[in-house]
This record gives sequence, structure tokens and C-alpha cells, in this order.
Amino acid sequence: VQLVESGGGLVQTGGSLRLSCRGSGLSFDDFAIGWLRQAPEKEREDVSLISPTNTVPYYADSVKGRFTVSRDGADNTVYLQRSSLKPEETAVYYCGARRGRGPFEFEDYWGQGTQVTVSS
Repeated sequence: VQLVESGGGLVQTGGSLRLSCRGSGLSFDDFAIGWLRQAPEKEREDVSLISPTNTVPYYADSVKGRFTVSRDGADNTVYLQRSSLKPEETAVYYCGARRGRGPFEFEDYWGQGTQVTVSS
């Protein structure tokens, strides 16, 4: 199983960037796919989540209205479209896949992360 993020890079304040998370060895249709970010010396922040059934996605308050998560089932890929980016959103962005295996068991997979740098 492998998750590979891409689309990171350098962007100016106010700019937009789309991240991709492509899975292999698993079907994203069976998993909830989440995005989180980790900045140096800051706590991890859960940014967005899309369920297997594509019900209303979750967004952190800090990104509502600016970030959009979506799926491409045919390509086994989840996207995170981000706009109006801010310097404080400079971080490594990770995608993860989770599904339940029982009441207290989960099957989790994580990508290696992609660096996003927002210049001021």
C-alpha cells in the first residue's frame, strides 16, 4: 500500500495550490481520506477529511471557505484545492487513509508528505 502526495511547492501569499494524494494497493472508495499539516514548532492540524460515501466533508475552521477536498475515484486520487494561502500555512502536508476494522481497530496508511511554503 502506498500513498503519494504531490503538488507542493512555493507559492505567494494569496495564491492557490492543489495538492494530490494518489493511492496504490488500496481503493480509496473504501477509506476516509484526510489531510493534515505539520509546521515546525507547531501542533499538528487536521485540515480536511472526506468520507468513503462523500458525505459533507470536514474542514478545520482555519481553512473553511478556502480549501476544497474532492475525490477522483477512477484515478484513486484525492485532491485538496487551496486558495488565499497565508504564510502561517507553510507546512508539510500529509494525506492519510483510514477505515475501521472493528469497534476499536483501524487500518491506517500515510503518505510521505509534501512541503508547501507560502512566501510573504
